[in-house]
Amino acid sequence: MSDKNPLVIFTPSGKRGHVARGTTVLQAARDLGVDVDSVCGGHGICSKCMVRPSFGDHAKHGIHADEGALSPVNAVETAYDTKRGIKPGYRMSCQAQVLGDVVIDVPSESQVHKQVVRKAATTRVIDMDPATRTLYVEVPPADMHSPTGDWERVQAQLRDAWQIENVTISLAMLTRLQAALIAGKDAVTLALNTAREGHHTAREGHPRIVGVWPGFYEPGLYGLAVDLGSTTVAAHLTDLITGEVKASGGVMNPQIRYGEDLMSRVSYAMMNAEGANELTAAVREALSQLAVELADEAKVSVNDIFEIVVVMNPVMHHLLLGLDPIPLGQAPFALATNSALDLPASDIGLSLAPEAQLYILPLIAGHVGADAAAVALSEAPQKQDPLTLIVDVGTNAEILLGNKTRVLACSSPTGPAFEGAQISSGQRAANGAIERIEIDPVTKEPRFRIIGVKQWSDEPGFAKKIGRTGVTGICGSGIIEAVAEMRMAGVLDANGLIGSPEAVGTPRCRASGRTYEYVIYDGSAEGGPVISVTQGDIRAIQLAKSALYAGARLLMDEFGTDTVDRVVLAGAFGAHISPKHAMVLGMIPDCPLEHVTSAGNAAGTGAQIALLNRAARREIEELVHHITKVETAIEPRFQEHFVNANAIPHATDPFTGLRALVPLPEVNFNSGDSEGGGRRRRRRG
Repeated sequence: MSDKNPLVIFTPSGKRGHVARGTTVLQAARDLGVDVDSVCGGHGICSKCMVRPSFGDHAKHGIHADEGALSPVNAVETAYDTKRGIKPGYRMSCQAQVLGDVVIDVPSESQVHKQVVRKAATTRVIDMDPATRTLYVEVPPADMHSPTGDWERVQAQLRDAWQIENVTISLAMLTRLQAALIAGKDAVTLALNTAREGHHTAREGHPRIVGVWPGFYEPGLYGLAVDLGSTTVAAHLTDLITGEVKASGGVMNPQIRYGEDLMSRVSYAMMNAEGANELTAAVREALSQLAVELADEAKVSVNDIFEIVVVMNPVMHHLLLGLDPIPLGQAPFALATNSALDLPASDIGLSLAPEAQLYILPLIAGHVGADAAAVALSEAPQKQDPLTLIVDVGTNAEILLGNKTRVLACSSPTGPAFEGAQISSGQRAANGAIERIEIDPVTKEPRFRIIGVKQWSDEPGFAKKIGRTGVTGICGSGIIEAVAEMRMAGVLDANGLIGSPEAVGTPRCRASGRTYEYVIYDGSAEGGPVISVTQGDIRAIQLAKSALYAGARLLMDEFGTDTVDRVVLAGAFGAHISPKHAMVLGMIPDCPLEHVTSAGNAAGTGAQIALLNRAARREIEELVHHITKVETAIEPRFQEHFVNANAIPHATDPFTGLRALVPLPEVNFNSGDSEGGGRRRRRRG
């Protein structure tokens, strides 16, 4: 190209090049590989391609841009400005022609790959590149002398105007296309799913038409990002154009009625001829119900939901898809498939947009699923220098350990105790549940806070505030804090035994059968509950936290380290855990408390990223092949680590950093004498 041709410089990308005089800015952007959006294909009716030219001296770029570097505002721009308005200083890039050297700024709203910042526990930036987008297409009218079908004419325009080839269409969409072309007078708006464009493992391997409307139309395009957990199903209804979350919600996984943990559900499928089908039907119904509820909340139609991304553990994966989960119940824990899947949402009975697509992230191994892959996508340990331990706390904990050198993964069967199940006064997180607690180390008196009330129990106004809900029980974060506080206050010894009232020095420790319990709240005088921590509760928490810690220690052994640089607590439950109390309990390894952070629902965030960015799907599909799986179920060292982790915080690991910050009294309530405070326990014959 001759130097006489004008130079165009695009910001913020910095891309530059010479173009022929009279080239539209939009075409110049395409020629130079600059990210400028356009739905209408340059017809001046969508306003997605707005840019802001900059005139005058540009020393940084070494050019001077005259006011006449772009063609004057034309009739199309004037008409659009009159009807909808154009920001001062902005031009429609499809209409403005390059006549001289110029600097063009492409604002974020005109970029195809917009950036959306998510703020929760951490700031998250997602490059917007969703799989489903809309395109406006005008086709030449049918000509009996040159007979060409409607679909063939559309394909030709997609190829010529958009450089998109090998597009496929279903019979249902072909029927709608024919009617839309007639109603739109040879112009239609198409919704195109390009999730697997150019990807050889694609379903059919080509872009697909998933929506058709007459003329120029700006439909609502929405997607669902779903974290399908064994206890809860959480989802975010997201605008695929802006990245905005329009509604979020969750429901209990109805499979709980068949068993609280995964293996009990596998057993149910094994013992009942129609068991697996019942489990599949239950979770699909819950997912459909949640989609309808979120659409209603956001005031959109479920028919405008064109994509759904789901992450889950392997058992939930097989049950959602109607695959046999029984092989996952025993070694070698064989998966029906561990690859990412692109399927019509209708294949699993979801009534969304007629051609809505379902994407499921790849699984890592038989016990480490797409939820762990989503956590890796969200937290990206493989891109970090510090050795990072990521713990997704739930009924079945997923654990990742790694840095730029390598990433390891395992799952650990913690059970439902961390979520308040199997705890004497336990309940799910709801108004009235104790979620925070502190115990005075001198008086042994507790103060607590319940969900739904800001005041602590010893603050003015608490009694009045709880009049509506009452104090109803203790949730997962509350029981963790309670046990840790009992240990720090000397109510509980390192072996997990609760002392007698004489040994501890408080009547709140009272006899319960052959052991003791610690009473947090006694509402019996008003007909309310007695909320206490029993020896059985302590044992349930010990079993859960020991499984979690043992899994982490296995990964550390494999990595060849006794320490980690960072700990990330993930999961909706992990977001509410106090790092200090988790470490006192011995759930996580010793680490500077300021390096222990919460990532919130990292699996859900990973699903969001995969929903809004096609490249992220390719990234995680590649990454899972480089994650080393450690199988806790057959690893001999797991039992050794598990037993040592029964102590609070640990029997052999020193936790020197923690001990320098918090008191861990050296009490022992297993001596059997009154001074030691333990009740004499019978020996079993």
